[in-house]
Amino acid sequence: MQAAFPQETKLLPPTIERLTELSFNLWFSWNHDALQLFAQMDPAKWDQCGHNPVRLLHLLDNSQIEALSGNQDFVANYQQVIAKFDAYMNGTTWFQEKHPDQGHVQIAYFSAEFGFHESLPIYSGGLGILAGDHTKSASDLGIPLIGVGLLYKKGYFTQKIDASGGQQSELYPYDFTKLPIEPVLQNGQQLVVSIDMPGRAITLQVWRVRVGRNSIFLLDADHEANNPADKELTAQLYGGNQDTRIAQEMVLGIGGVKALRRLNIYPNVYHINEGHAAFLTLERLKELLHLGLPFHVAVETVRSATVFTTHTPVPAGHDTFSIEMVEHYLGPLLSELSRHKQDIVALGLDHHTGQFNMTHLAMNTAGLRNGVSKLHGQVSREMFKEFHGHIDASEVPISSITNGVHLDTWTAPQWKELLDRFLPGSWREEQANKHQWAQIEVIPDESIWKVHQQLKEDLVRYARRNLFEQRKRNGESEERIEEVRQYLNPKALTIGFARRFATYKRANLIFNDLYRLKKIINDPERPVQFIFAGKAHPADYPGQELIREIYRVSQMKEFVGKIVILENYDMNMARYLVQGVDVWLNNPRRPLEASGTSGQKAAMNGVLNFSVLDGWWEEGYNGANGWAIGSTGAADWAAQEKENTQAIYHILEKEIIPLYYNQGALPHQWISRMKRSIQSLSPVYNTHRMVQDYTELTYLPTAQRARLFVSNHYDVATKVADYKQFIRSNWYHVKIIGIDDRSAKLSTEVPLNEIKPSTKEITTQVHFGPIWPQDTAVEVIYYEENGETWEQKIIPMEPLGELIEQMQSYKATIPSHLIHGPHFSIRVRPISSNFAHSFELSLVTSTLSWQ
Repeated sequence: MQAAFPQETKLLPPTIERLTELSFNLWFSWNHDALQLFAQMDPAKWDQCGHNPVRLLHLLDNSQIEALSGNQDFVANYQQVIAKFDAYMNGTTWFQEKHPDQGHVQIAYFSAEFGFHESLPIYSGGLGILAGDHTKSASDLGIPLIGVGLLYKKGYFTQKIDASGGQQSELYPYDFTKLPIEPVLQNGQQLVVSIDMPGRAITLQVWRVRVGRNSIFLLDADHEANNPADKELTAQLYGGNQDTRIAQEMVLGIGGVKALRRLNIYPNVYHINEGHAAFLTLERLKELLHLGLPFHVAVETVRSATVFTTHTPVPAGHDTFSIEMVEHYLGPLLSELSRHKQDIVALGLDHHTGQFNMTHLAMNTAGLRNGVSKLHGQVSREMFKEFHGHIDASEVPISSITNGVHLDTWTAPQWKELLDRFLPGSWREEQANKHQWAQIEVIPDESIWKVHQQLKEDLVRYARRNLFEQRKRNGESEERIEEVRQYLNPKALTIGFARRFATYKRANLIFNDLYRLKKIINDPERPVQFIFAGKAHPADYPGQELIREIYRVSQMKEFVGKIVILENYDMNMARYLVQGVDVWLNNPRRPLEASGTSGQKAAMNGVLNFSVLDGWWEEGYNGANGWAIGSTGAADWAAQEKENTQAIYHILEKEIIPLYYNQGALPHQWISRMKRSIQSLSPVYNTHRMVQDYTELTYLPTAQRARLFVSNHYDVATKVADYKQFIRSNWYHVKIIGIDDRSAKLSTEVPLNEIKPSTKEITTQVHFGPIWPQDTAVEVIYYEENGETWEQKIIPMEPLGELIEQMQSYKATIPSHLIHGPHFSIRVRPISSNFAHSFELSLVTSTLSWQ
């Protein structure tokens, strides 16, 4: 593989020539020294170009570049940054030290969006930012990860708020020669791949983004060989209709695998980050079928190498298409594999809705699946309980790995400087080490408050500029434009709310009692102010109405300058907000927030979370590191709304505001809570910990399993596939014949004094037919009270005697008060040492009809 900077890249003098290399590696985006180096070249142009170093180098004229190359101070700074970059690129990593024998592992991470930095706007929100942070930590840790995504010509959209509070969505085509991306070259030409669509092929150009040590490959349909409509397939993130969406997902999944093959990359782990990328499994399936593998063996081989992360806690959030649409768009692939057409479609079929569900496709072809917080894992297990047969939700094979954020990206430089001074060792490399963070305690309160106030003042200045430009563009009066210079008080308690404007996030919850809010905000001794920001999808009209409502409230005379809404929320604005507010407000309907990460970014900067116990906050909140809104939440939305509203006002009035204001110039108790927040949250909710979890819990086990399945000419994959086929065909023979549950029965072989009166022995007989008993687990299931919940207990039953006429007896010891039927049941399920999880086969025979 070759990669080259675009031909238009400016040649630089030898003394600073590696600035080009630096500008094309997004390592600069999480290294303050590198960012400052570019800003130093021309601060005005740096802001003008949206902090894009590639574009900056284009904007600088030759005289400026010559002057910089001869400026000793600048050259000295440049050399320090380059030395730091080289040390990073060549240094020993966590993965090398922890897993020195895993050099063969290669992970392909597929995502519909990546949020690395504002200079590469191919993200819309949380999913993309998470993907960007994931890949940054993978680079920091030395994890051999390759990303695959789409290069959107027009990004998501630029948001403008008009004089009535309406969201205006504007699209601008980006000049790829001025973005931190490179065309991938083979034989001097940009690499292209093609995918088959009904009646035509679509040509896709391949681009590369360097993210530290790793590469992300992006596909672009804007190629001269394509018709005008197909060129627009990668024009906009989440744009267009269902036809656009399914075509984009084919480009991502099918085109992504094809691009890897052209690059001679054959990963042994494929990570599907949300269902958008699940079509990658069909392309891999096709490859294996062309090798001559039977369909069921090919499916097992694909499954052995695939990891799936779901991010959506509501059924409506999962991509679905009609069967007719899928058969139309996948027509060329289904025609090529016509013998297996029905089997392929069945991989994504949702039998309840009759739709093709991308999450079903991902789960049917992924050996390991996970949600993105503990609560989201529980919600996902409940949601997909029936998908896995009639088993308890706790046993549904969907685990959880809680999201985190990339500390170096989101922690303010001033905070990092403090941490460098007071934390022992290499806290940046050992972010997940809780002992590192204990030393937060020794940082003087004065130092913390000085940093926090500085960041708050920076935010206020940034917000005023945003509002100034907004009103100026909208043609408002000079008086209206100038008054924003007095908006927001740097000394007032400042609460931030910034995220995607979807109705379930309830951005307007704080407005449920405007009279009470007026009293809170306008207390002359203890003022409070709110800063809102966020985009609503251009097709989400209820979300856009939330923006209008916030704008309308912000224009009421009681709230002018104390409630503001900023426009065009992006990563740059997010940094100002999560670093500069005092409190981060989050009040979604529980449990509709799968994880949420904005509050984690805020926590890294000493900002205190004030949130509904949803997503990550349910596990992160400990009573002393922020505030919880309401309880775990009523199932009834109206009841939850009422409870949460009352909690917000009550906690503000009785806890948050007094704590902030009642301590004089230096609020030691507030600062103490800031320290508790940083100590308890930073070592847990960072992407270093998250990616280490992915590596050890999913990537390495999957890589090992994938190698096992393909070894010796797919021997294990064939055995597992044949075994599953045999079990499915013969499971109807398995029957539980009877249960002996006589509590008073005593064994004559056991001394009386060894029999515990609180337990009893039960026995049962199972008819297996042609299935070998050793290929099953026979278990007793009952529930035990654990506080306010009931916990499922599983007791393995032991075989008694010999197998006689396909019948086997079993015994187990259980609490004596349990009665079969009302209290316990017996079940039989298939097992295999080659299964990725206990219920890889969704077959259960039970003495209870619902199991």
